[in-house]
Amino acid sequence: MATLKIKNLEKKFKQTEVLKGINLNVEEGDFLVLLGPSGCGKSTLLNTIAGLEESNEGEILIDNNIVNDMDPSERDIAFVFQSYALYPAMSVKENIIFGLKQRKISKEKINQSLTKIAELLKITELLERKPAQLSGGQRQRVAMGRALVREPKIFLFDEPLSNLDAKLRIEMRREIKKLHKNLKTTMVYVTHDQTEAMSLGTKIAIMNNGKIEQFDTPKNIYNKPSCVFVADFVGSPSMNFIKGSLTSNNKLISFLPDNASENETINFNHNNELQNNSAVLFGIRPEHIFLKKTHAARVAKDENFAEIRVKTELHEYIGHEQIITFSYLGQELLGKFTSSIDVEIEKEMTLFIDLNNISIFDKDTKQRI
Repeated sequence: MATLKIKNLEKKFKQTEVLKGINLNVEEGDFLVLLGPSGCGKSTLLNTIAGLEESNEGEILIDNNIVNDMDPSERDIAFVFQSYALYPAMSVKENIIFGLKQRKISKEKINQSLTKIAELLKITELLERKPAQLSGGQRQRVAMGRALVREPKIFLFDEPLSNLDAKLRIEMRREIKKLHKNLKTTMVYVTHDQTEAMSLGTKIAIMNNGKIEQFDTPKNIYNKPSCVFVADFVGSPSMNFIKGSLTSNNKLISFLPDNASENETINFNHNNELQNNSAVLFGIRPEHIFLKKTHAARVAKDENFAEIRVKTELHEYIGHEQIITFSYLGQELLGKFTSSIDVEIEKEMTLFIDLNNISIFDKDTKQRI
């Protein structure tokens, strides 16, 4: 196990800034997921940690040792690539032990490591096959075995499951989770899939345009997003944002949606001091909206919920759940409900919002208030 620290890391490709002052502190045994849209810099950051790319500024420390000037082979890391990167002419066994043979490890030690890893990844019966004879999931297990057999300080994964079908991705995700639980080794994992990130990571760094928007636990990122980008990127469907303004009377806050009359305000408590008439975005996730008052009261403590009038517009059936699109004072609002409930379309109705789970963002800065 090892710690990983990144201090003020910057990377440019010619005049284009790809990484802009990245700071991260990864503890021993953490599973850090770098999550963000395509082009946000997450793979470049991973390659820089590995030593495959050079940074322009900043420091990378593994176990408090600066490794910026070290070759990849000297950093004691293992890299699992998206494309598997297996040698096609070699057997599974030869692919896995290739790195150990290059390091002139004893034959006895190599065989012990091979047996241990093959059993761990359930690939013992595949050892004599060539990569072309394997399925995508089997190839990825071999690629992971080649990394694991070296017993590095840190594992780096670059979207290792993106080439697999949906069912296999779920199975492999579970295997990687088990692997981390058993090995307790520090891991850094790149993905654009939020489900992978939330299920695997002990910490997640949400990246956008070369910067880290939020670095936190999956729970805090989901429930207390630091900005509109994070709130919008994480969640399916993403968080609803209702435009409006706030007025404050001590800690009792009144939110007046755009196009609403005074009797349509939403009142709630807030710990921070807020300016009157400040333009904000009122965030509420689709699963924190309820069709029945009894459901809202059961979830929201002390009946801390608001009632709003809406009109149903669109119905999306997705198996065990359904997504309903509502019109609320001319703004779109999505709710997520069990599919066993029947909801009529083009009908006016009352919804109930759980005020324990709202997020308020400044309309201009897009930052959480």
